[in-house]
Amino acid sequence: MQDQSKGFRGRVKEFLKSSSLTEEIVGYQTQIQGVCSKLKLMAIVETNFKVNEIHAIVTAPSFAMVKAVQNINNCPPPSRIFQGRQAILDKMHQFFATDSGNQHIYVLYGLGGAGKTQIALKFIEQSSFSNVFLVDTSKVETIDTGLKGIAVSKSVGNSAQDALMWLQSSDDKWLLFFDNSDDPKINLNDFLPRCNHGNIIITSRNPELRSYGAHTLVSDMEEADAITLLLKRANKESSEENLKLATGIVKELCYLPLAIIQAGAFISKSEDLKGYLALYHSNRARLLSEKAAQSHDDYAQTVFTTWQISFNQLSYLAATLLQLCSFLHYTGISEDMFSTASKYEPWSWSPPREELQEPLEFLSHFVQPTGEWNSLKFLDVTNEIKAYSLISFDAKVRLVSIHPLVHAWSRSTLLDETPLQSCMSSILGMCIIEIPDNERELASVQLIPHLVLLKSVNCDGVADFRRAFWEIYYHTGKFKDAQAIAEQVLEKSKFLFGDEHPHTLSAMGILATAYYKLGELQKAKELEVLVLEKRTKLLGEDHPYTLLAMGNLAGTYSTLGELQKAMELKVLVLEKHTKLLGEDHPDTLWAMENLARTYYTLEELQKAMELEVLVLEKRTKILGEDHPDTLWATENLARTYYGLEEFQKAEELEVPVLEKRRKLLAVDHPDTLRAMVNLAGTHYTLGDLNKALSLQVELLQKRRQLLGDKHPDTILAMKNLVKTYQKLGKQEEMEELEQLIEDTKRLL
Repeated sequence: MQDQSKGFRGRVKEFLKSSSLTEEIVGYQTQIQGVCSKLKLMAIVETNFKVNEIHAIVTAPSFAMVKAVQNINNCPPPSRIFQGRQAILDKMHQFFATDSGNQHIYVLYGLGGAGKTQIALKFIEQSSFSNVFLVDTSKVETIDTGLKGIAVSKSVGNSAQDALMWLQSSDDKWLLFFDNSDDPKINLNDFLPRCNHGNIIITSRNPELRSYGAHTLVSDMEEADAITLLLKRANKESSEENLKLATGIVKELCYLPLAIIQAGAFISKSEDLKGYLALYHSNRARLLSEKAAQSHDDYAQTVFTTWQISFNQLSYLAATLLQLCSFLHYTGISEDMFSTASKYEPWSWSPPREELQEPLEFLSHFVQPTGEWNSLKFLDVTNEIKAYSLISFDAKVRLVSIHPLVHAWSRSTLLDETPLQSCMSSILGMCIIEIPDNERELASVQLIPHLVLLKSVNCDGVADFRRAFWEIYYHTGKFKDAQAIAEQVLEKSKFLFGDEHPHTLSAMGILATAYYKLGELQKAKELEVLVLEKRTKLLGEDHPYTLLAMGNLAGTYSTLGELQKAMELKVLVLEKHTKLLGEDHPDTLWAMENLARTYYTLEELQKAMELEVLVLEKRTKILGEDHPDTLWATENLARTYYGLEEFQKAEELEVPVLEKRRKLLAVDHPDTLRAMVNLAGTHYTLGDLNKALSLQVELLQKRRQLLGDKHPDTILAMKNLVKTYQKLGKQEEMEELEQLIEDTKRLL
């Protein structure tokens, strides 16, 4: 029944409001007269009409009236502080403006909190569709409700099917906005109008929805837009100081819109832009979970809660994989790491399988009954996580990457980090053990970011893979870390096995190697002499471990200038390797190369060159041009050519060595830096001073960063650069660097 309490005037106002009359009615005299007639009729029968009878009068046929009712837009406006995204908006406008003769569907997909809905709302605000219908597609129930609402609003029925039928038959320029199409279990195709006209925008976290039409990945904001958004939400002016502070904040928040808005809301309340970053570092989870009291849009979730909703939909296996990956670096997470670990067979010094129940149990989900790795299963699990944009997975190279903020959040889903941290530490260690020797150096470059972040080399009470982790630190030139681990391994080995056990001697050997790389040659020599004595006594002179110890000590003798001792040992090692292993064996080639180095040091360059040419030929044939051992042989031969004053030949070898090392290894890897030294020296000698200068400046920067000003290699880099400055007539730069050298020497 009608509500009699409002009075006739009030009900007339309600009628006018509900009829959605627009200015378009003005000027249509006959239609206005018709409306007045209906109002008079309402006055006469007001006490008797039911609501549906009034509705029948209101919707009486009239072109202007019908046109007014059809102009529906149930979308809220975009946020008042909407910022940027112009490239995406331009792309959308161009797409919908094109008359293709087909239905226009545009998908905005990406991580929760990236701003997909706001971009769609901004586009709608800028457009002129006759009807815009917003449908919440997060659940089947909300889709059904939304479509029913369209049917009712158009007076074509009260079911979802009625709405779809109307959309299919309507010639109006309508737009259907399917928001939050995140559930991968919902087949959105069931709810799309079956026609060749109309316009649809879909927002989703699921990248699989790209198949519906044109699409854009909505990711992080441009820095300038992110800064403006932060300052707007924080109610701060764009002063020079505020811009600088805001730059640091948005960078820390990885330019994610929702995180920036939350930060701005907090700053607006606290009035402390300067202190926000320090507070954020110590309270990240709380700040990214806290909803502002005053919001500029209807989004009800915070950064962390929006991801938690997605996380709660994951299976146990998918959730565990995501949590394990949170202990690794957020990029370059390789499927190979897990598949290689699944093949783990213990070495004499590595943990037995009995100590690795948790990692082995997790990996078993991806292993077939035959023992083969099940890549399809791994792909299924990663696709499950990817469906919510919590990770990206490149199926071609089998690499997982995670948004840095998601990476930080995923660890917050754990009440106790220790079990899964230990599990991931063990998986990494198991992987390292199974990497073939000839792939270890390149694999180390890929694994070192994960090991650095994991920081699990000192886990007591869990499987101990420190010896394996030493390999990664050593091969990536992090010799101080390698030394620290080797000292721990040696101490533990002495305690468990005694001074003469093979594990203890191996630990002494790796510690000596670290000392050698750090320039602590006397310490290296003392340990290597001890190892050689004990191995000769326990294993005999021809044992591979004894020959290894012999070769290491010979190298240290060479560096210390004890060349006769070095020569005697190296000749002996080469003879035994050739006899026991053959001329093409990798150990024989190393022995040959080591002897060539001693010839070089003794200035017997022709002998050195003959051996080095042979080594390079064999390694190129056996290992290929890009293998680290081949590059090492190339570098040594180039050095000998330089010594023989065949500078052009040296340069021809050194240029590709540096190019390949930059590509295959890190820019600050010791081997890359050494290649820079060599090529810069050759450029200088050939008179290519600008080329030499460019390399020397870069080299000095890296040396200072990695070794500090006092290290001999840093001082040598300074001296070489001084010479080049002098040759180029750069007096001011030369004097400044000379002063730095003098200041550094006084501190030594």
